[in-house]
Amino acid sequence: MIIWLASYPKSGNTLMRSILSSYFYSKDGNFEFKNLNQIKQFPMSVDFMSLGIDIENDKEVFKNFINVQKFINEKKRSLSFFKTHSSLVKMYDCDFTNLENSLAAIYIVRDPRNVVTSFANHNGISVDEATDIILDQNMFTDKSSNICKVLVGSWASNYNSWKEFKKKNKYILIKYEDLISKKKTVLIRVFKFLNQVGFSHNLNIIKLNKAIKTTEFNLMKSKEEKESFSEALPDKETGKRRVFFNLGPKNDWRKILDKKNIEKIEKHFKDEMLELGYL
Repeated sequence: MIIWLASYPKSGNTLMRSILSSYFYSKDGNFEFKNLNQIKQFPMSVDFMSLGIDIENDKEVFKNFINVQKFINEKKRSLSFFKTHSSLVKMYDCDFTNLENSLAAIYIVRDPRNVVTSFANHNGISVDEATDIILDQNMFTDKSSNICKVLVGSWASNYNSWKEFKKKNKYILIKYEDLISKKKTVLIRVFKFLNQVGFSHNLNIIKLNKAIKTTEFNLMKSKEEKESFSEALPDKETGKRRVFFNLGPKNDWRKILDKKNIEKIEKHFKDEMLELGYL
C-alpha cells in the first residue's frame, strides 16, 4: 500500500520527505541526500517501462497509473511512501489512484504567495510567469527522462482534489509554515495519523529528534553547496544546477512579492486562503 506525500510544487514536500526518509531509511536518523532515493516520485518512467507501457504515449501512461501502483505494491509487499505533485483527478476516465492501492495521503500546503516566488526561482522564470502558472487549472508537469508527466492543476485545484481522501479518514493536512515553526509537534501528529490508518510503528523519539535536527534548512542548504543536489534544475543559460534550497523560511512574500501579483493570487484563491488562515 502507498502513503502519498502530495503537494503543489514548492510547498514543502522535499522537507517532509527528507525528515521521513531520514527517520525510516537511515540507521541513526541523520539526513543524507541518498536517503531521498527511498521515497521516490510517482510516476517514475522505469515502473511503466517494466510493464511494457509506452512512456511517450501520455494517454497510455495516465490510463495505467493504477496498474503500475498495483505492480509496485505486489513487488514490494510492504508500505511505501511516494511523493507526487499530481492532482487527485480522472484522466481519460481513469483515476490517479484508489483506496485499493493507497493507505493514506499526507498533503503539504504552503501560502501561495510564497509558493510563487519559490517556483519562479526553482524554474528560472519571472514571478509574473510563475503567477500565471499557479493559477492554471490545466498545468501539467514537464516530461523528463525519468518522470512521466501529471496534471498538477492550479494551487487551489490541487489542494482541493486531495480532500477526497479526507472523506475516507485517510488524510492529514500539514501546513509548511507549521512544519517550519513547530516541526516536532507536526511530526508527532503525522506519526499518530500513520498509526490510525494502520501503519503501526513505535516512535523512536531520539531518532526523530536527529532527523529533525539534521534537516534544518541552513544545514540542508550548506549540504547542497558542498555536495550538489540532483533534484535542482539546470539553469537554461549556463547549464549549471540552480540552487534548490534558496530562501526557505526566509522566503517572505511581504518583502519580495509585488502588489500586482499579490492581488492576483489573493483574488483567485480567496476561498482556499481564508479556509487555511492565509487571509
